[in-house]
Amino acid sequence: MTRAIVTGGASGIGAAIVARLGEEGFDVESLDLATGFDVSDPQHWDEVGPVDTACLNAGVLGGPADPAELELDGYRRAFAVNVDGVILGVRRLATVMPEGGRIVCTASLAGLTSIPEDPVYAATKHAVVGFVRSVAQSLGKRGISINAVCPGIADTPMLVPTMRERLEAAGFPLLQPNDVAAAVWVALTSGETGHAWAVQPGREPVDFRFPRLPGPRTADDGSVGAPPALSP
Repeated sequence: MTRAIVTGGASGIGAAIVARLGEEGFDVESLDLATGFDVSDPQHWDEVGPVDTACLNAGVLGGPADPAELELDGYRRAFAVNVDGVILGVRRLATVMPEGGRIVCTASLAGLTSIPEDPVYAATKHAVVGFVRSVAQSLGKRGISINAVCPGIADTPMLVPTMRERLEAAGFPLLQPNDVAAAVWVALTSGETGHAWAVQPGREPVDFRFPRLPGPRTADDGSVGAPPALSP
């Protein structure tokens, strides 16, 4: 049976991913603080063995909108879980995952746009998207694919009551965890690597197209393409 791990798999989106992979015939293990696994601890990752599929999903909020009110412990915990939890996981998987392995990281629409309500969370998710896009080439040499899913606001325990009330009052639809799990499956089976899939209520997952960067100009006003190593 094909083996999979899901970080943050005890509740919310993680639990929905565990359930979806189970329906698809995977032998799934949830790695969660509730089961004694801390994604920010390198020693915990050292205990992870070969798996065919990994969904690096664990995440926490970052803190207040006003940076003057930011508490260092909360800031550091957000980066430890949201960023270290992905990078340490990928580092370990790159050494133990067999050829044909697949990794999907749960980022957020906050990794594709600004989120004034939680700038630290946005910073962590931008980091996840940038890491996924940048590491895909190296992992590809090992026969491993990696993609990101970028959900909008989902109906999970992370959604604070005041935000839920504001969204409900405005008639704004929320994603359900199963919607995100379905997008994870799309990313896993897409045959792509280094892509980010935007997920919004009422839409199929969208393979997000990043704009091309402006290139340098020569002295005679000619354009120069990006060096091969920097090509998307």
